Amino acid sequence: MKKITILLLSCLVAAGALSYFFLCSGIRLFHNGKSAYTIVLSEDASASEKTAAKELQQYVEQAGGVLLPISNDLDAKGRKIFVGFNDKVAEITGEKVPEADFEGFTCRTAGKDILIYGGSLRGTMYGVFDFLEKQLGVKWLTTTYTAVPSLKSLRLKAIDYSDSPFLKYRYSNYAVAENQVWKARNRENMAWGVVSNEYGNLEGYWSAHTMGQFVPVEEFYRSHPEYFCLWDGKRYDGYGQLCLSNPEVLEICKTRLEKAMREKPLYRIYSLSQNDNKKYCQCDKCKALEDRYGGHSGILLWFVNQVADAVRDEFPDKFVGTFAYQYTRKPPVGIAPRDNVVIRLCSIECCFAHPLEDDNCPENRKFMEDIRKWSEIAPHLFIWDYIVDYAQFPSPWPNFQVLGPNIRTFGENKALGVFEEAHYQSAGGEFDEMKAWVVDKLLWNPDLDVDALVREFIFSYYGKSARKVMDYYQLCKSLVKPDVHMGIFIDEKHDIYNDEFIHSAFDILGQAKDLAENDEIRERVERVTMQPLYLYYMRNKEEARADGRWDELVTLMKRYQARPREDKTLDTFIAEQSHD
Repeated sequence: MKKITILLLSCLVAAGALSYFFLCSGIRLFHNGKSAYTIVLSEDASASEKTAAKELQQYVEQAGGVLLPISNDLDAKGRKIFVGFNDKVAEITGEKVPEADFEGFTCRTAGKDILIYGGSLRGTMYGVFDFLEKQLGVKWLTTTYTAVPSLKSLRLKAIDYSDSPFLKYRYSNYAVAENQVWKARNRENMAWGVVSNEYGNLEGYWSAHTMGQFVPVEEFYRSHPEYFCLWDGKRYDGYGQLCLSNPEVLEICKTRLEKAMREKPLYRIYSLSQNDNKKYCQCDKCKALEDRYGGHSGILLWFVNQVADAVRDEFPDKFVGTFAYQYTRKPPVGIAPRDNVVIRLCSIECCFAHPLEDDNCPENRKFMEDIRKWSEIAPHLFIWDYIVDYAQFPSPWPNFQVLGPNIRTFGENKALGVFEEAHYQSAGGEFDEMKAWVVDKLLWNPDLDVDALVREFIFSYYGKSARKVMDYYQLCKSLVKPDVHMGIFIDEKHDIYNDEFIHSAFDILGQAKDLAENDEIRERVERVTMQPLYLYYMRNKEEARADGRWDELVTLMKRYQARPREDKTLDTFIAEQSHD
């Protein structure tokens, strides 16, 4: 009996030891509110690396209920998560310190330690955010909602990978995502204006359509009408283009761009670009320069190159940007941009139902011819792309399928950055929250599966309604047929829409609303419901007023102050409809 008791005790001890072994082996970040890890960064860590360390601490606490200490002691006892490149990381890896503005990063394990390091400006920080996403499952879906799982324990397998962005500059401007912290967490690094913050700052491309700012009609027309375009036989005193062949106009633009660069020193690229209209100068001298250099883009580039030459000595690390937009989109001949000139190529005429490289779209074929020619002669391209329907912000506009392929096309043609112009005037746009998140993921890596990203967002954001919201997304995708083309100014009468789609959408989203487990999820579904509601009203106004859909639409649009289109406010829209 005594031997049996001793044997049983020995088995229990062995089982306990085995359990302890499995508990402690591998890389267990935390278990039951306890952790052996300290977050370690050097005393001279950058501002964004210090921020990253705090965010790592914050989200580990939220997910696992344990507050990891932060230390500047590189030889701290116990297990360590090194944040940023330092002497200890150099010793372990044998690598050299990354360039400060390198936005790539490495995440790896070394024994029981975890190393996250990259460029000190933003690279390390992006690595920490990637670690939180991949290892803990944190998702910064919207500016007001972050998905953080509740974890009792987290065991990590050995980690060893590096990543870097597909594009140097990444920016979209949805109103619902204009938050510098959200941008940093989703690795967007640019805004309309430069931002200095503890997240490694946001880059900026200074202004657009600036020639009218440098040579305003109000200031110069009375004394110098010759500065402005000759249009239909007379010098135009409205919002037109400048007379680019006029040497005095050139000198004014040189002086005033230099002044802007001195006053706004934090930008990398400064715009010297055409006004937003097609009233170009028709005088003989301008026509002669156009003939010499292959068209409107030729005279514009001839002008911009001279300004770029003038600012080069004082600003050797800065760039002058100009548009290839509408009437200047076609590349010139016999002239190329200077090495400090950035061509900002715009895709406004394209079809967004199908990827740009789809040969079935005539407008896309023309654009692809232009981008390929520009990429041959331009040292720097920066793309101005469009990802919303400007004729009707709230309506379905299924372009998710082109986002990744188009961004990849831009990068393959030497684009250093992409600006995705979005619904920046108000909230309430078509899938604006989801599209903002998906676009940022694709600007970093356009090879990601868009449908997988959409599924990840929907099933993280819409609770028990997610399956039906996903069904609605698939229904929207079904609107895109091989023979249907979709620009950025389509309205409710476009061939892509039909009443069958609208009624199916109401049915699916009605079920989604019924499945919502709380008011918050129900409101999120209602935001989506605004899409078919707006489309239904615009196609069937009398029926919508009679069946209450108009009242429902107005309630939702007021809740989100949703503009119907770029040139029309919500109040104007409602007033017009009341008199219709």
